[in-house]
Amino acid sequence: LATDIAKKLLGKHKPYYCDFWDCGDYVVVENIENISVSGWKELKKMYYDYSGYKGNLKTTKYIDVMKKNPERILKEAVRWMLSKNKLRDKRMKRLKLVVGTTTQYDNFKPLNLYK
Repeated sequence: LATDIAKKLLGKHKPYYCDFWDCGDYVVVENIENISVSGWKELKKMYYDYSGYKGNLKTTKYIDVMKKNPERILKEAVRWMLSKNKLRDKRMKRLKLVVGTTTQYDNFKPLNLYK
């Protein structure tokens, strides 16, 4: 899921893709609380927060992050798949993550441009 989202944000699915243009699309993901991971990741995967001070590395398990903030899981996965340049923050603003099904983006219908 994260790789497909990253490709849409980058615009790699478009014929006029160029790495230094910001030509991607908006992506809205609903029901992110139902995301599942494979293997032992539920038990072993850790998320890290580091403030920059010595001894201030905080670790959080995947299960705790999923209960508290399920948006963080997908957001971090997509963020680290995008190229690390000035465009990454602009591209991440186009990613909309929603817990549940009813959103403020319900009036937007997906377009199929490749019929």
